Amino acid sequence: MLSQGISPDCYVLPSVVKATAGLSSLKTGVQVHCLAFVNGHHSDSLLLSSLVHFYLKCDRLMEARKVFDRIPRPNVVACSALLSGYARKGCVEETKELLGEAVEMGLEVVSWTSMIASCSQNGKDMEALELFREMQMEGLKPNSVTIPCLLPACGNIAALMHGKAVHCFSLKNWVSNDVYVGTALIDMYANCGRIQLSRRCFDSMPRRNLVSWNALLGGYAMHGKTKEALEVFNLMQKSGQEPDFISFTSVLSACSQGGLTEEGKFYFDSMSKDYGIEPRLEHYSCMVSLLGRAGRIVEAYTMVKQMPMEPDGCIWGPLLSSCRVHHNLAIGEIAARKLFELEPNNPGNYVLLSNIYASKSMWVEVNSVREMMKSKGLRKNPGCSWIEIKNKVHMLLAGDNLHPQMPEITKKLGELRVEMQKSGYLPHTDFVLQDVEEQDKEEMLCDHSEKLAVALGLLNTSRGFPLQVIKNLRICGDCHAVIKFISEFEDREIFVRDTNRFHHFKDGACSCGDLW
Repeated sequence: MLSQGISPDCYVLPSVVKATAGLSSLKTGVQVHCLAFVNGHHSDSLLLSSLVHFYLKCDRLMEARKVFDRIPRPNVVACSALLSGYARKGCVEETKELLGEAVEMGLEVVSWTSMIASCSQNGKDMEALELFREMQMEGLKPNSVTIPCLLPACGNIAALMHGKAVHCFSLKNWVSNDVYVGTALIDMYANCGRIQLSRRCFDSMPRRNLVSWNALLGGYAMHGKTKEALEVFNLMQKSGQEPDFISFTSVLSACSQGGLTEEGKFYFDSMSKDYGIEPRLEHYSCMVSLLGRAGRIVEAYTMVKQMPMEPDGCIWGPLLSSCRVHHNLAIGEIAARKLFELEPNNPGNYVLLSNIYASKSMWVEVNSVREMMKSKGLRKNPGCSWIEIKNKVHMLLAGDNLHPQMPEITKKLGELRVEMQKSGYLPHTDFVLQDVEEQDKEEMLCDHSEKLAVALGLLNTSRGFPLQVIKNLRICGDCHAVIKFISEFEDREIFVRDTNRFHHFKDGACSCGDLW
């Protein structure tokens, strides 16, 4: 177009800016910006709004703000985008300043909603809840867009009481029947361990869409409720709703969690044969996990080698994890080498390989992997758990000494250990993969964050009150055994969500059937 001497106008340029934003090409975008100004488009609102998005996509907050200040009449989209950018970066003062400007422009609710959504999407869940509280204190009424933006934050940290409060708010303000609000409620309750409430919300929806069905399917898969997931999948098809690739991801994940290897293979084959959906990386990832969980490591590795696309970290990761569980050193080393190339700065991969070596007492190789991590400046991600007690979310780190109730927590765990030993329990020290004395291993197991969180819950709630814990890593076998004992001894229902699935502990048993 330019080579033919045609000058782009204010309708063409925003499209070009959008394309450069999609490529995150800063150099090209700046050139388009300069061209726009040379051609006299200094104050076109549509173009300037597009440039705000472009600079934010390229992580250039200062430039985005400068462009925003040039917009004669900033619109909701540009204002919300800039607020989201500030919120992601944690720029508190800039956020407050822009929010004040938004209020003057009459964009209060949209702006608050945008900030809440940004915090929720970027791991700032506590901040999202605080913003919602401040929004109400300002006398602003959240709408059917605000609620679905906030509920994921409640689910991310299993803040069940906050989620229920938001649910009540949606009921009082007649927005609970909105399909997006209903879907967000399904997802929130599933993430908070209350899958039965997810189903209740789903059943009460006057209208459902594909996302609603997938939310319930995903919830059942995460909770390891394979039978219910497959029933919902069949009901979904009978209702006339065509499944998509996300639906099959949940079905395959449910089969993997339930150990239904042959059923998983059937659905994997059916996906392309009966529905015309070609398997994606996430489907192969589920199959590798499915086969690996069943101990069929060689078959899983064969599938990886025969994939029609190049396997990435989401393929090699489950394979390496399965090799750790089943102590397959040969394939584990292959998977680890691939992951070191694909994700050189992911400490979890080095830790998994180190654990395989440690399980075979190959301490020289363990030290070699640790030295490799040290040379790259990598550290093992610390175990971290969250628990909500009386509308307050507490975070505990492995080996934490900072929590004000730590002396009481330590005492409580000591008392429980004595009771467990009376019942014949012995610590699973094989989960401490370090070359140290047995007594030291037992002490290390006591410091795991999920144990600390459960003990804190026991101290601060009445007997029989259910506890909900989230962990940022997979639960270890010793913690799993301890929490099973606590659920029976303390007469508690305990929900633990790790990075892999939900565990429902009740009466000394777990919903996973000790297969996780």
